Amino acid sequence: MGLIAMSERDLQRIEVLSKVIAGRMTVVSAAHVLDLSERQVRRLLQRMRTGGAASIRHKAIGRPSNNRISDGVRDYAMTLVRERYADFGPTLATEKLTELDGLRVSRETVRGWMSDAGLWLSRKQRRTFHQPRLRREAYGELVQIDGSDHRWFEDRGPPCSLLVFVDDATGRLMQLRFVRSESAFTYFEALELYLQHHGAPIAFYSDKHSVFRVAKSDARAGQGMTQFGRALCELNIEILCANSSQAKGRVERMNRTLQDRLVKELRLCGIDSMEAGNAFLPGFMEDYNARFAIVPARPDDLHRPLNLTPDRLTEILCKREQRYVGSQLTFSFERKRIMLEESEVTRGLVGRYVETYAYANGRLDVRWKGLSLPYTVFDKDQRVTHAAITENKRLGEVLAYIRERQEQQDKPAVKSNSDKNGYKPRGRKPGPRRDYMNDPAVIARREKALARQQAAE
Repeated sequence: MGLIAMSERDLQRIEVLSKVIAGRMTVVSAAHVLDLSERQVRRLLQRMRTGGAASIRHKAIGRPSNNRISDGVRDYAMTLVRERYADFGPTLATEKLTELDGLRVSRETVRGWMSDAGLWLSRKQRRTFHQPRLRREAYGELVQIDGSDHRWFEDRGPPCSLLVFVDDATGRLMQLRFVRSESAFTYFEALELYLQHHGAPIAFYSDKHSVFRVAKSDARAGQGMTQFGRALCELNIEILCANSSQAKGRVERMNRTLQDRLVKELRLCGIDSMEAGNAFLPGFMEDYNARFAIVPARPDDLHRPLNLTPDRLTEILCKREQRYVGSQLTFSFERKRIMLEESEVTRGLVGRYVETYAYANGRLDVRWKGLSLPYTVFDKDQRVTHAAITENKRLGEVLAYIRERQEQQDKPAVKSNSDKNGYKPRGRKPGPRRDYMNDPAVIARREKALARQQAAE
């Protein structure tokens, strides 16, 4: 006889009934321990004496349930699922089997059938694991950058974004900057401070924000790179984009740490504005790096000195675009009409492209082969266009700009129907209402009309 599988309940019953058979326990006590009636205990004792301990095992073990769904129904349901609902989840597949096919089966039953057929994976089976990436070996080899939108000043000031630069090898805070939102100009500002303090690193590691990466692969302008990417290319710095948040987890974890530690430091110092916050950040970074930065695997510093004049660096860290000059020596730029002043140089620019240099302070420079061209601006009224595409990270700044522009605009004058019809008031005030019932002239006309009507009759 082979091994017999039993439950804990059956093993407990065998132990208690063995004591009864051996005379160490009464039937009444056994019924109390097993929570059974005395008649049931006597039945089990009789079965054990006749068939042995194995007869105590439940008779339904190993037998199919009487309420089991037939194999034909299961095969029919799985055939429908494979043909029509192969990419459905168990919940939706169950709903469609009931609505469209008239087959009523519970959701968990369909889930089990789909799992057995390999059409559905449980949450545990679908779980993916991200292997940790080792740190880079040298300081300045890879710098992770990101922006964190948060209420850094809590209720004391408006929400803003913090641009974070973290060295991958050491975990050092390289640059922090409070800005209104993530944009090319704000990253230019932070990058300029970074280059002045540390020099040029080998590469930056970022997410797929539109500041760093062109979203459309078939974009016509820009040579396949953004304004920030073009500036880094001129500075001989590489930009790499992570495929997931876990890939740049070092800066993501730093954002979480700063949202806890930095917020409380700002609260203790009573800082409530970006200007005061930016003045506080250098001391905070120095203290943080002294306590938490680690020693890199290699002692080399791969930052390169920046051999550029300030004017040349300003020309690099700006928005540069090419604009087509029309027959009237005009071109469009950010909802403005730019008209070049007529001269010997500009007369030959019709049908050609000029280069625009837009700086963070709002200054615009138009150049042709390095020569600055004078111009005038038309259509100065800027506003956000209807249904403009706005990224989530810039939504707060755009809404603040819209609210500011709406408050500055004058309310339009609404014309009444009288104004539309050309009515012009004569300047006279209306007199008292006339009593037509007691007016003698009205009474005389009424009597004269009645006399004519009687004469006619």
